[in-house]
Amino acid sequence: MKPGKTGISRIIAATGFSMQGFKAAWTHEAAVRQEIIGTIILSIIAIALPVTHVELILLIGSLLLVVIVELLNSAVEATVDRIGSEFHELSGRAKDIGSAAVFVALMIVALVWGVILFDVFF
Repeated sequence: MKPGKTGISRIIAATGFSMQGFKAAWTHEAAVRQEIIGTIILSIIAIALPVTHVELILLIGSLLLVVIVELLNSAVEATVDRIGSEFHELSGRAKDIGSAAVFVALMIVALVWGVILFDVFF
């Protein structure tokens, strides 16, 4: 068996694959584009807020969590779509569960931002 890449060459190759994944998600998934743009805008707003470093990390981290979950959801959807386009209960369930995961991540954003903004302004 041929050994795989190790060390820095593995890191470089993995980074290339990650960039391909970002490009594919950006090109093919409107939700990913919307969430990345929203993350950038809200991160700029978060940096401008009078918050502690920990609060800033929570504000931006919660946004990045949404992007992570959306990327995973997009991967699930692409895999399900690759298997077949005909309706199947398990395919629908997989997509619905992925969507629910994104919803939970968005609720975390609402909670974190709501609590911190309430503390800042009230």
